[in-house]
Amino acid sequence: MDRPASLQARNWQFDCRLRPPSKLDTWVAGRHVSFMTITPQPSNASTGLTPLSILASQYDGLLCDVWGVIHNGAAAFDDAVDALCRFRATGRHVVLITNAPRLAKDVYPQLERLGVPRDAFDCIVTSGDVTRNLIQRDPDAALFHFGPARDRSILEGATNPIVGLSDARLCLLTGPLDDAIETVDVYQDLLVEMRDNAVQMICANPDLVVRDADRMVICAGSIAQRYSQLGGTVIFSGKPQAAIYQEARNRVDALANRKVPKCRLLAVGDGMPTDIKGAAKNGLDAYFIAGGIHADEFAGMNTPANVASVRKIIESQYPGINLVGMNDRLRWV
Repeated sequence: MDRPASLQARNWQFDCRLRPPSKLDTWVAGRHVSFMTITPQPSNASTGLTPLSILASQYDGLLCDVWGVIHNGAAAFDDAVDALCRFRATGRHVVLITNAPRLAKDVYPQLERLGVPRDAFDCIVTSGDVTRNLIQRDPDAALFHFGPARDRSILEGATNPIVGLSDARLCLLTGPLDDAIETVDVYQDLLVEMRDNAVQMICANPDLVVRDADRMVICAGSIAQRYSQLGGTVIFSGKPQAAIYQEARNRVDALANRKVPKCRLLAVGDGMPTDIKGAAKNGLDAYFIAGGIHADEFAGMNTPANVASVRKIIESQYPGINLVGMNDRLRWV
């Protein structure tokens, strides 16, 4: 596919390049592979889609979304796992950056159960990690947890008194109380009561929806959006806000043992209001995976015309975005 002028200007000049990849013998998705360098694969001329391999040598780190890119809530995507393993096998780094409203330590075993190997990534940064830091800024505020019990680890180490809704000053929103609920309307009365009591809400997962296997379910972001519409005060944690990206960049710097410039980082994701907006807002190059939560909207990305149409939609909604590539799913070739 045609690349934007901003990418063409530095495509193979590597004006930001700090080091070439070295020869590595490693295991990639269970196979022994010897790498001398990354060999860019051509974009698919018949569709206009861009494989990760054609972009990889321009970046030292990926800030990669999880749900919808690496797995669908039921199982890992083999192509995505393979792509991440191959990227890391060249000595580069992968930091998973997710709006999961839990601490990172709880996401590692979840990914293992879904079949994502540790070779596919270096570390994880979650919106739960960032949210806990926000909570600790007001350690005495009476707090009401709005969300499922599985998210309570986010409160580990917090000294806030945990109270019922009527006594709360602060609401920690991590998600719907029941995963089977598909509409925010069921929480209307509760949200109105919170607004009337001037309860400040911290939303630990700005995602509006997520594709869980073959169905779409609401996330905390949809509930927070309704609360804001009702006049409630909401602080959003996670993507697209700056704090989670800064933490992810700090992790890349630590892994590389040097300061990695933004132009050497690629944000990968399937969510326009979170991943793409986050890349635009934080000055990062973006790689869009169209087969995630927007699969129904962008079905049929099998011709250059369709890909160009999706690009036009994204660039019109997020002016200034440097969208360096798109694919229906994350894959190496």
